Amino acid sequence: MADRPWPGRPYPLGATWDGEGVNFALFAGDALLVELCLFDEQGRNEIERIVLDECTDQVWHCYLPQARPGLVYGYRVHGPWEPALGLRFNPHKLLLDPYARAITGTVRWHDALYPYIRGHEREDLSFDRRDSAPFVPKGRVIETAFSWGGDRRPDVPWNETVIYELNVRGFTMRHPDVPEALRGTYAALAQQPVIDYFRRLGVTTIELMPVHAFIDERQLVEKGLRNFWGYNTLGYFAPEARYSASGRIEEFKSMVKALHSAGIEVVIDVVYNHSCEGNHLGPTLSLRGIDNAAYYRLDPANPRLYTDYTGCGNTVNLAHPRTLQLVMDSLRYWAEEMHVDGFRFDLAPALARAAGGVESWNSLFDVIRQDPVLSRAKLIAEPWDVGAGGYRVGNFPMGWAEWNDRYRDGMRTYWKGDGGAIGEFARRLTGSSDLYGRSGRRPHASINFVTSHDGFTLADLVSYNERHNEANGEGGADGHNHNLSWNCGVEGPTDDPQVRALRARQQRNFLATLLLSQGVPMLLAGDEIGRTQRGNNNAYCQDNEISWVDWTIDEERASLLAFVRRLIRLRREHPSFRRRDFFQGRPLRGGGVKDIFWLRPDGAEMSDHEWEREHARSLAVYLAGEGLNEVDRCGRAVRDDDFLMLFNAHHEDIDFVLPALPGEAWRCVLDTAWRDDRGCDPSAIGVPGTRLGAWPAGTVCTLRGRSLALLTRPASLP
Repeated sequence: MADRPWPGRPYPLGATWDGEGVNFALFAGDALLVELCLFDEQGRNEIERIVLDECTDQVWHCYLPQARPGLVYGYRVHGPWEPALGLRFNPHKLLLDPYARAITGTVRWHDALYPYIRGHEREDLSFDRRDSAPFVPKGRVIETAFSWGGDRRPDVPWNETVIYELNVRGFTMRHPDVPEALRGTYAALAQQPVIDYFRRLGVTTIELMPVHAFIDERQLVEKGLRNFWGYNTLGYFAPEARYSASGRIEEFKSMVKALHSAGIEVVIDVVYNHSCEGNHLGPTLSLRGIDNAAYYRLDPANPRLYTDYTGCGNTVNLAHPRTLQLVMDSLRYWAEEMHVDGFRFDLAPALARAAGGVESWNSLFDVIRQDPVLSRAKLIAEPWDVGAGGYRVGNFPMGWAEWNDRYRDGMRTYWKGDGGAIGEFARRLTGSSDLYGRSGRRPHASINFVTSHDGFTLADLVSYNERHNEANGEGGADGHNHNLSWNCGVEGPTDDPQVRALRARQQRNFLATLLLSQGVPMLLAGDEIGRTQRGNNNAYCQDNEISWVDWTIDEERASLLAFVRRLIRLRREHPSFRRRDFFQGRPLRGGGVKDIFWLRPDGAEMSDHEWEREHARSLAVYLAGEGLNEVDRCGRAVRDDDFLMLFNAHHEDIDFVLPALPGEAWRCVLDTAWRDDRGCDPSAIGVPGTRLGAWPAGTVCTLRGRSLALLTRPASLP
């Protein structure tokens, strides 16, 4: 690189190969000098430093005509060391380009990573001059060309979406049909046996836990642990290298292309609310040393400290236009260059904070709403952060869906058998119109889930009353206390056949409720085969068999898997369970029957005061097939069968009287207790051995304790 660099351009930011050379551009608003540092191919030895003489609108830039893809680089940024003013420049610390499309190397924890002398009484009163370059990851220039061929986004309608949340590494690390060298990687998810599994299961959308480059926290490394979940982002453009079998960006693109060819969407979990640099005592790896005051929210009363709405030490400052640009450029890159179909935003209210608190709208939501690419993506918010006023369920703008923890808690409370829960249960079952309907949003705004990566798996939800997180090295004190779980009488594993049968039935109850509810269901990977984390409800640092999916399929697991497949197929075939609009509760045309009404076990419609009864744990709901109020693509009215759903969270059997409604007799297609007492698999919907008899109105149906049943008949109206 002996030739003098050309001036280059301030846009685009990052390192951009144009076929003849590479343009470098870095925003560093308060910097006094920026040096581009070039390294050998392995990133070990610094071979050249280039002073960037050009600065346009606070962007430092140059063009290297000799540079090619594969070049390894970083930056050193000079400026004042005045932490009391929020200025934390230290040119002895090599900095990763925030726009790096690929990252080589990993963080090797050493005190040289810190801009101050670690252990000093006050970090702002010391200054560390050791070179951090040997210990930090570097950026690598890439060639972006890729043959997408005829790749087309599946564009699954929201009301037909079934989300499957998984960890790239954990999902295939023990998969017997994936070559060992590929397990735990993007390439593994593109293997035909894995794609066939997704298709047979019936899910439409894979939600990947964070795939942006992230690091392992120092305290975990010192305990011999790793960050397994990935919510510790280092770079917002580069795919996490530990998930790559080839070390090439094309591997992620090939995975997306393969999933798209099977009609499966890819949504990624993004962590724009904080970075891996932690609080004011954290290391300097990238943003902190480039422009601390621009990239992070600082305490107005003491800019030495950070405002932390995330519980991770810092909050990314989207109020600054260049930080907002970083996030938007990252989102567009993943949507346009990597072809992902949507994003799940971790701790999303932290992105909407203004001086007065959390806003329903701010610049991020405004620019996404008008963006021609991102406005068409699936946008999902985790609608809470840890700051005051940060719980915002039901308050995100039009066009956004939200993880609905009210659904999770309502279903757990009901099936746990607690009293006074039927009102909340009914609201969540029917799409949470109280949360989303008032603002004109639709049922698909609610992402319904019973379990997610954060907390118990489904099998553990019905097997443990207490968390068992000892393996995390925090004395078992980490993770949630408020699990709303029930161990069915025994804590942890048991050979008691009655307890095991009850646990299996409870899992079926949760899964059937989830997949028959209005809104968008989200399954946690492995719940369909009874995956356990041995009672660990915070397995963020367990990159081992605690978190990896066990693909051993015995008879019990095979039965549960078949049950889930049937449920998803039932949901797909019947629009009554995936309505586009909320129920109205009004009589249908041509008769007095409403599109939905709720029944007591005696067959009579529930009155208002009966919703408040503490002892009530059983109820039924009628869904009229003629009540969809929808048309298909040809303009024809969408019709469906009538359905009657019977729920019994009481421990004793309950007799239900089928309602006296005009129309044909009822037929039972699902009973979650069927296998327990009659030796018949509840997944065998509509095949010999299940309740296929015709049950006319007035028939008494005995529903076993802690179970649900689904009955159907042709629509009652012509």
